[in-house]
This record gives sequence, C-alpha cells and structure tokens, in this order.
Amino acid sequence: MTMCFSARMSACLSALSAWMKEHHLQLNLSKTELLVIPAQESIHHDISLNMDTVTIAPNKVAKNLGVMIDDRLSFSDHIASVARSCRYALYNIRKIRPYLTQYATQLLVQAMVISRLDYCNALLVGLPACAIKPLQMVQNAAARLVFNQPKRSHVTPLFINLHWLPVAARIQHKALTLAYKVTSRSAPTYLNVILNA
Repeated sequence: MTMCFSARMSACLSALSAWMKEHHLQLNLSKTELLVIPAQESIHHDISLNMDTVTIAPNKVAKNLGVMIDDRLSFSDHIASVARSCRYALYNIRKIRPYLTQYATQLLVQAMVISRLDYCNALLVGLPACAIKPLQMVQNAAARLVFNQPKRSHVTPLFINLHWLPVAARIQHKALTLAYKVTSRSAPTYLNVILNA
C-alpha cells in the first residue's frame, strides 16, 4: 500500500516538474518538502518520494508561504518562529525609541510586528490560549513600547487607546470575517466555489 502510494506521488511530482519545464519554470527539489499528517498519532507512515536522483523523506515540519506546518497541526513551530522574529523587531525598535515620537513608534510597531502577528493567523483558530500565549506576550510588549511603559504595566488601557484587539480576538475576527464574506458571496471566487461544492 505504502509503496503504491509513494510510486503514485513520485509520478505526480514528475508530471508537475514536466509541466513546469514546459512553462519555463523549474521545480527546486532541494527546497521541496514532504509532510505526512497521520489520521492518528500511533500510525507511522514509511513514505518517501523519488525523483531523478533525489529522495524526499518526510519531515516533522514543512514551510509553505512563510507558515511552518507541523505533522500534528499544533502550529507550535510557527508560533515560536513568529514570536522570535517579532521580539527581534521590538528589540531593534526599542534601541531607537528615544528618537521616535509615539505616533512614529506606533506606525513602526504596526508595520514590523503587528502585521507579522496577523499574517495567516486564521490558521490558529481553535488553538488553546496557552498555545497562542507567546504571541499575546509579544503584542503586550509592543503596546508597552509604543507608550514607553514599564514591563509590568497593565495593557488593556493601552490596547483600547491603540484600538487593538488581543491576539485571540484578532484570530477569531479574521476567521469570522472570512466566513461572512464567503456566505455573503463577497469572498474570492475560489472560496465561494468550495462552499457550493
């Protein structure tokens, strides 16, 4: 069963590579990743894909459009990566904060930190609060930096002043907005087609 599936997937990958060559594109096998998401954690698949001289073995985590997807769909690697990059951006903004106005700091934080927190955050719907806590801590630090507040200051009034929703509410808002657009037929056509299928 596994051998048959591996052979079919390898053939599909070869066909994709051929199509890409016909359209003056090239499949980069060194960046091609295989992620197997089992129906149950106890199931272990022995799948690998062969193409040309390259063998692609399954990874625990694969990156797609900047999102790190793990084989348990916990998004823990993605959350850790986003939190790390946001903390680094906040560290750099903090170094120049004395030279910035509050408004300039807010714009910089929204462009470099909040936009990263919001990128593909609808994928995090349904995760427990403890899973998204690192992202909330980043947003708290961002609000404190904008207003030049100490580390232990309460963030709720800062969020109200900035018109920011907490991370969990931002995730829910994006998912609900997308659902509303699909049901009201104002979403992109490919999403409307999925609903009608």
